[in-house]
Amino acid sequence: MERSISMPLGVVVERREIDNRWQRWAWKAVAVIPGAPPVEAWRELVRGDRFVRWHAATLPLELHRAETEAYRYNLSGKVPAIYVVLRKIAASERTANNDVGPFLVTASPYEAEGYLEGDDVVETAPMPEGLIAWVRAFVERHHVDEPFVKRKRKRVGGKEGGGDGAGNGRADGFPAPNLRRRGAHG
Repeated sequence: MERSISMPLGVVVERREIDNRWQRWAWKAVAVIPGAPPVEAWRELVRGDRFVRWHAATLPLELHRAETEAYRYNLSGKVPAIYVVLRKIAASERTANNDVGPFLVTASPYEAEGYLEGDDVVETAPMPEGLIAWVRAFVERHHVDEPFVKRKRKRVGGKEGGGDGAGNGRADGFPAPNLRRRGAHG
């Protein structure tokens, strides 16, 4: 039984003109194309009044057996999503006057959350029906419910009832702070 599977996903990125004095455009991943061929440069798909959509990249969507809980959570939502991580790119890499480029696609909201801590932008694109069925089939083949096991507290310092071992009576194992009494104004 496979531990992981992969499918190429084309990432459709939209540049929309916005009314903002500091920023001329907003960039957003708006769709994915399952099984898309690779692209060398951004390929224009549609142009509207104040927007343009490109097939910006084809990236692998990888599903891993250990991540099935995250995929189940995603599939249980009202609109299952593919999370697209957009990253700022160097001027030499720009092919459509773009400031960002697709870096990663994932079906795991937990993995996507990890990218929110840096300078990356995480966008959601709706997961197409065929892709939902593919992810669901993978989850059904590999998911194993993990029973919840409550940890038992360890005794600290060998004393009954916890404490920090120094007689301070703290159950969390950390010594109580030494507090000096100060005057009313500290």
